[in-house]
Amino acid sequence: MCRSLRYCVSHCLYAAMTRLEEANREVNMHSSVRYLGYLARINILVAICLGLYVRWEKTADALILVIFILGLFVLGIASILYYYFSMEAASLSLSNLWFGFLLGLLCFLDNSSFKDDVKEETTKYLLLSSIVIRILCALVERICGCVHHRPTLLTTVEFLELVGFSIASTTMLVEKSMSIILLVVALAMLIIDLRMKSFLAIPNLAIFGVLASLLFFPSLTIPTNPFALACFFSCLISDPLLDVYFSGLSVTERWKPYLYRGRICRRLSVISVGVIELIFFILAAFKLGDLGLWYFVIPGFSIFGIFWMICHIIFLITLWGFHTKLNDCHKVYYTHRTENNSLDRVMASKGMRHFCLISEQLVFFSLLATAVLGAVTWQPKNGIFMSVFLIVLPLESMAHGLFHELGNCLGGTCVGYAVVIPTNFCSPDGQPTLLPPEHVQELNLRSTGMLNTIQRFFAYHMIETYGCDYSTSGLSFDTLHSKLKSFLELRTADGPRHDTYVLYYSGHSHGTGEWALAGGDALRLNTLLEWWREKNGSFCSRLIIVLDCENSQPWVKEVRKVNDLYIAVQGAEFARVVDIEEADPPQLGDFTREWVEYNCNPDNSISWSEKGRAVKAVYGVSKRWSDYTLHLPTGSDVAKHWMMYFPRVTYPLVHLANWFCGLNLFWVCKACFRCLKRLKMNWFLPTVLDTGQGFKLVKS
Repeated sequence: MCRSLRYCVSHCLYAAMTRLEEANREVNMHSSVRYLGYLARINILVAICLGLYVRWEKTADALILVIFILGLFVLGIASILYYYFSMEAASLSLSNLWFGFLLGLLCFLDNSSFKDDVKEETTKYLLLSSIVIRILCALVERICGCVHHRPTLLTTVEFLELVGFSIASTTMLVEKSMSIILLVVALAMLIIDLRMKSFLAIPNLAIFGVLASLLFFPSLTIPTNPFALACFFSCLISDPLLDVYFSGLSVTERWKPYLYRGRICRRLSVISVGVIELIFFILAAFKLGDLGLWYFVIPGFSIFGIFWMICHIIFLITLWGFHTKLNDCHKVYYTHRTENNSLDRVMASKGMRHFCLISEQLVFFSLLATAVLGAVTWQPKNGIFMSVFLIVLPLESMAHGLFHELGNCLGGTCVGYAVVIPTNFCSPDGQPTLLPPEHVQELNLRSTGMLNTIQRFFAYHMIETYGCDYSTSGLSFDTLHSKLKSFLELRTADGPRHDTYVLYYSGHSHGTGEWALAGGDALRLNTLLEWWREKNGSFCSRLIIVLDCENSQPWVKEVRKVNDLYIAVQGAEFARVVDIEEADPPQLGDFTREWVEYNCNPDNSISWSEKGRAVKAVYGVSKRWSDYTLHLPTGSDVAKHWMMYFPRVTYPLVHLANWFCGLNLFWVCKACFRCLKRLKMNWFLPTVLDTGQGFKLVKS
């Protein structure tokens, strides 16, 4: 009897453990992260329900009970739409809109009479835990590669929650409600500013947080729940703030929703910016009614107001001129779209980089004038003024960031050279050995495919091709030396050196990464770098080496020790053990095909972080890689630009602009920023690195 019972128990335990192991295999990391997000959402929902309940319990306000019951009803409708009618978009939109409304209601309902209540304390801790879980979920999603970044300004969830929060503010007086609605608009602009990775986005975030918490809400003299406000703010800001680091989208990819808009929409956006700037100026003029400080306000507004107007006339002319040039680029882009020319390459050919570098300085003057005028005419009791000020800052910051990033990534000239030596085996003495005769046809087909693929890469990214050498018998050291030296000393038609040199190699390599050449010779990385130093001299060009060979990791590791050059090595790592019954073993050319497809097809589905890949990607950069900059416009360039685009009355400002930009007031900030970028590249190497030439370096 005992033996039978013991058998039954052991059998049940074995079956249960077996089922548990199967379930654990089925639940991957993506599911775990998704469940963490659900936990954060449920936690906030419980906090909202408990908070509304305690307010109804303490105040006996029937309206709160009605809203609470209506909220549960809306949640039920959303669930029905989702599970029974498969209307996922409508269900999520309804729930997000109502979620923002309820959280906004929780922020503005008075709780001063029951702050020490146990339920209110529980609500507070639930909100705080929701903040922690939400930020943790967003961070884990990005670390595990569960987020696929897409170009967008505001997501649907963010927009609907902001709208719901704005609707909740309508329960107050009109002036206070208008102030909060404008603050919500400012928050939306800040989210876009962060998502676009503007140069001044982080300072704007700090300014918004300080002004909103310390000055804006106290000026409204309304009861607020700081924990609910912090929860709402954190849930919306966490994703775009983390994407400042984790997003691998290039400049034109991030700005795609705006740059690819129609001509009329973009013109209307410039007019809208002008209207918002005019409203800010009118609100700033209300400060003149403060007679207590007339001796400071009137002269200050007169001087800085005139300076602000001149700077912003230039600002609007700059935006209008930018869109005029962008319209010309659109015409070329849509005319030659079949040739796979991207918009950023068309903009580079139209001289957009030069325009953006000069416009960056002018927009910075406008941003500085706004900050000074806002400080001179500050109105601590006017919530509408503060909200509009917080709207204007991110708008001008985005314009500055757009010109700054386009100026840094457009216009670089590039030349490429490819070497393909299809030998997969090597004799013990290091001499490359050709494939057996029966594999010659397969070798030729694979090698021809590699050549076609790399030529497609050069053509797609408008890289000037020096040549593509293919040799089944290998190249001698002297031959390769002659060709590489000729390649490294190439110059543009105008005389200067190219900004970027791309060298591609596919063939056999030794265990230390050296290229295996004919006659038992080898090409070492140090030798190649010496040739590069000799030809590059005092110029600041970059060399990018792309390797499709079995032993590229040593060069990737070695290039990270280079201190005096701008060098990058993109390599491949082949899986050592592959189940040949499930997949073919990796071969030379597989990495080239996938890497080129990743960089030439925007709609590709390649995931370099996928587990079990037969071919993985790895790259390394030199220590000074992040310091690289292209040619900057001189004073005469700025003067010519000014005469071309601006009226004669604004000419005196050209001297001020040249003098101010020559001061380099932010050299300390730039030095710190350069150190941070070096630290990031040395210790926290991004998974995807945008080279600024339209293609990216990747690692698995």
